[in-house]
Amino acid sequence: MARLTHGTQIGERIVTLGGGTGSFTMLSELKKFATQLSAIVTMMDSGGSSRRLIDEFGRPLPLGDLRQAMVALSRSSRLWGDVFNYRFPDSDIGTIGGHSLGNLILHALQDLNDGNLMEALEDAREILDTAGSVIPVTLEHATLCAELEDGAVIKGEAEIDQPRNRSVQPIRRLFLDSPARATVRARKSLERADVVIIGPGDLYTSILPCFLVDGVTEAIRSCEGEIVYVCNVMTKHGETDGFKASSFVREIHRYLGRRVDTVLVSTSNYPQSLLDAYAEEQAFPVQPDVDEVSELVPRVIPGHFSTTELLIRHDAERLLLSLWPELRD
Repeated sequence: MARLTHGTQIGERIVTLGGGTGSFTMLSELKKFATQLSAIVTMMDSGGSSRRLIDEFGRPLPLGDLRQAMVALSRSSRLWGDVFNYRFPDSDIGTIGGHSLGNLILHALQDLNDGNLMEALEDAREILDTAGSVIPVTLEHATLCAELEDGAVIKGEAEIDQPRNRSVQPIRRLFLDSPARATVRARKSLERADVVIIGPGDLYTSILPCFLVDGVTEAIRSCEGEIVYVCNVMTKHGETDGFKASSFVREIHRYLGRRVDTVLVSTSNYPQSLLDAYAEEQAFPVQPDVDEVSELVPRVIPGHFSTTELLIRHDAERLLLSLWPELRD
């Protein structure tokens, strides 16, 4: 496989949109080449350390995805990234068990800045020496809700993300329980972008929530740059059961209000040993129906975009080489 060369830089204004492990994998590689990089992060998390900080300290917004994006973009020593991602064991005495240290640091930085999250992020950016900006999609609290096929409504990203706690039905639509406006920085970044990369990430809990925030789809519609969607490589039980690549694209179009320009579809083959492990969780490879996707968007880039060392995940180098061939060594 051709590798990325580290002597070339991408001068375009690149904005990533979403959240989750996939997006941060791409950010970790993009930071080495992009000179103008912004990560707009979903702010709908309702579980874990973020949920506890909201409940215990009245913080209106979750911090976990912001922390992970900043760590992904950090040019500082690896130690700082490990420190921010360190999680205290649940067995710890008191209320610190289960918390991410990075979340607590961001919480402290907010207090030092009189509750101003944007200033806290600037301080964190200085500590981590990030290679780009991390921007919350909104500064207003809103709860993500999913209406299922039978009309039942599930409230909270964590509940939508854990179908084991409920009967599994297709998600009919997503909505927010209260209006939320996009931050000025998020809107301006999207409007001025040369390339907007949507995903990879969970469709209903990482990507689509961004489009529910007032001003996001309007900013993307006014953007003259290329809108790229990186399609998931695996389905997720309770969210995208039975989805093909075209199913993801249709859902993106339904909420986005603008047609995506380019879609990256993984055509990788996976070892049966890995597939068996995923099948136990009722997760399966997304069918790469390239011909059908081609009817929905101007450009489809199929390819071997996955790494299969331990888990089935996107390979950031392969994704970047497909979008910027000039990075090829």
